[in-house]
Amino acid sequence: MIKVGYVPEHFSTPLFFAKQQGYYEKHGVQVEFLPYPSGTGHLIQSLKDGTIDAAIGLTEGFVAGIGKGSDWFKLIGTYVQSPLCWAISTGSKREDIQSVEDIKSKTIGISRIGSGSYVMPFVLSQEKNWPSDFKFEVQNDFKTLRAGVNHASGVNPTDAFMWEHFTTKKYYDNGELKKIGQIYTPWPSWVITASTSVIANQRDDLDNFFKAVNEGIAYFRAHQDETVEYISTNLDYSAEDARAWLATVTFVDNVSVIDKPVIVEKTVAILKSAGVLTEGAESAVYTA
Repeated sequence: MIKVGYVPEHFSTPLFFAKQQGYYEKHGVQVEFLPYPSGTGHLIQSLKDGTIDAAIGLTEGFVAGIGKGSDWFKLIGTYVQSPLCWAISTGSKREDIQSVEDIKSKTIGISRIGSGSYVMPFVLSQEKNWPSDFKFEVQNDFKTLRAGVNHASGVNPTDAFMWEHFTTKKYYDNGELKKIGQIYTPWPSWVITASTSVIANQRDDLDNFFKAVNEGIAYFRAHQDETVEYISTNLDYSAEDARAWLATVTFVDNVSVIDKPVIVEKTVAILKSAGVLTEGAESAVYTA
């Protein structure tokens, strides 16, 4: 049995196709999936305390965590090859904020320290040649992030936050949020990690999990209409948005493979230049 933490968004669809089609059972591995809507920072903490054995989350959050000394987990695979589009949002009625330029040195809402929503503002600062002097407000989940930019009562106010585009789009459509920009990750967007103890003691389970997920991805590719139906029925996206997302996403062929120059070395180099990591981080970020 392995307990796998995941973010309950559209990217999780191949994992559940693998379950529906019996691929985990076929490969002799029992898997319990635990949802983490608050994202990668929470996954890292749960790998540490043993709540989960493995996790699928954002490359930048996991690489930054390991590079800063989180030695209780390692990268073990790649999940999504395509980059992630981070939408930059503010409250729909914020007349003082009309573009990305208006959030320079302002307060950014994040889910947790170490999460992708925390790392990407540093990447934005680097891209814009801004000082890395954003203020951060930890708000745990997507709902509170939206409340923060709308200055809802009982929530600490913020000026903007970053979240995946298609997850956010619904709230542009209903008038709750306003999109002021976007930024793409310059690396493959999703990776697979596991705790060092599980890597040492349950490697066969992890290898069998990989085989089942590979088959889930193959099923996902071959059944696009079913994918749209699953996402629009189970994950609170419209069918139109699900189809638009499918046109942008590329899952890997083999999740057990890691392109070290791109996923490790390039990501570390960019995070170092953005001030997220310091010299010497490369030695910590190695694959298991």
